[in-house]
Amino acid sequence: MNMHDFTTVDRLMREGLAEGVFPGAVVLVLKDGRQLFHEPYGKADIAAGDPVAEGTLFDLASLTKPLATTLCTMVLIEDGRLRLEDRLGDWIPAFSDTDKAAVSIEHLLRHTSGLPDYRPYFEELVSRPLRARPAHLQKMLLNEERITAVGKKTRYSDIGFLILQQVLEKAAGRGLSELCREKIFLPLELGSLHFPKLAPPFEIGRYAATEKCPWRKRILRGEVHDENAWALGGVAGHAGLFGSAADVGRLAQILLDRFHGDAVKGPFSSKTVLHFFSHRRKDERSLGFDNPEPVKASCGERFSKSAVGHLGFTGTSFWIDLESSLIVVLLTNRIHPSRENQKIREFRPRLHDAV
Repeated sequence: MNMHDFTTVDRLMREGLAEGVFPGAVVLVLKDGRQLFHEPYGKADIAAGDPVAEGTLFDLASLTKPLATTLCTMVLIEDGRLRLEDRLGDWIPAFSDTDKAAVSIEHLLRHTSGLPDYRPYFEELVSRPLRARPAHLQKMLLNEERITAVGKKTRYSDIGFLILQQVLEKAAGRGLSELCREKIFLPLELGSLHFPKLAPPFEIGRYAATEKCPWRKRILRGEVHDENAWALGGVAGHAGLFGSAADVGRLAQILLDRFHGDAVKGPFSSKTVLHFFSHRRKDERSLGFDNPEPVKASCGERFSKSAVGHLGFTGTSFWIDLESSLIVVLLTNRIHPSRENQKIREFRPRLHDAV
C-alpha cells in the first residue's frame, strides 16, 4: 500500500465480509511486475475461527483449467509431443468410432468441442474401487454425445477438459499432477500449487474450508470440492488444484512477461503464450483462458477487451490485463459453508473496477 491508495479496495473487501459475500479472502494486485497490494481478510474456517493469512491455500476449482491443464498442453506442444490440430483419435483410438472423432486439442481448449458442460459422473464412479474409476470414466466419456456441431459454438465444458487430461497423460506418459509438478511448479518455484489428492500434503490449518458437502457429510478442508475430481482421487483436468494468491500471481506474471517478450525463467516461449492468449473471433475464447464478457464482465468495465483470466466455482479468480500489465488475483471461500451463496457475482466486478 506504499505505492498507491487502496483504501477503496480495502473498504470493499471489509464490506464483502460484513455482507456475507465470503467468510474469507485474499486479494493480490500486481502492476508492471510490482506488488501493489496483498491483503488477507476474514476466516479460513468459520467453526475453527482460523483467520485467513497471505499464504492460505485455496481450492482453485476451475483455475485448474488454465493454470494446470492448459499450461501442460503448452509444455507438450513446445516439446514436440502434441499439436493443437491433433484429434482425439490420434491419441485415444477408441474415440475414432464416436461422434467426437473430429474434435481436436484446439476445440477442447476453446470449448468448441460440442460437448455438454457437466455430468455428475461421480454418482457412478464412487461405487467402484478407486483404481478402476479412470477406466470407467473413459467409457462414460466415449458414450457422451455431442450436443452441438464441432467448432461451431462455444460451450464451456468440464467434460472437454476431462478428455484433454487423458490425452495429456497419454502424450506425457505420466499423470497430470506429476506432469504439472515436474514441468511447471518445481521449475518456477511455485511451492504452494499442488493437487492434494486424498491426503493433503500441508497442515490442514493452512487450507481454507469450503462447503459442508451434502453427500460427504462434512466440511471440506484440504480436499477438492468438485465431486467428479474427488471421485477420481483429487486430480482432474478441470479441477483439483490448490494454491496461494501469491503463487497464482507469480504464475500470471510469468505468463504476462512472456506475452510481452521479456526473457524470464520458465518453460513457455513468447510465441506460444501469444498464440494461446489470442482469440480470432469476437465470440471465441482464448486457448484455455477466459476473456471478458461484452456485458457485465466479471473483471468489471475497465479491463481491456484483450484481458485473459478465469473464474473458479469456489470463489476464485485471476485476471491479466495485457494492455496495462495489471494482474488481480481474488481467492475466496465463498461456498463455505454453502454453494447457495451467489453474492460474489455482483461483488467481483465492483472490486476489479475499484482496483
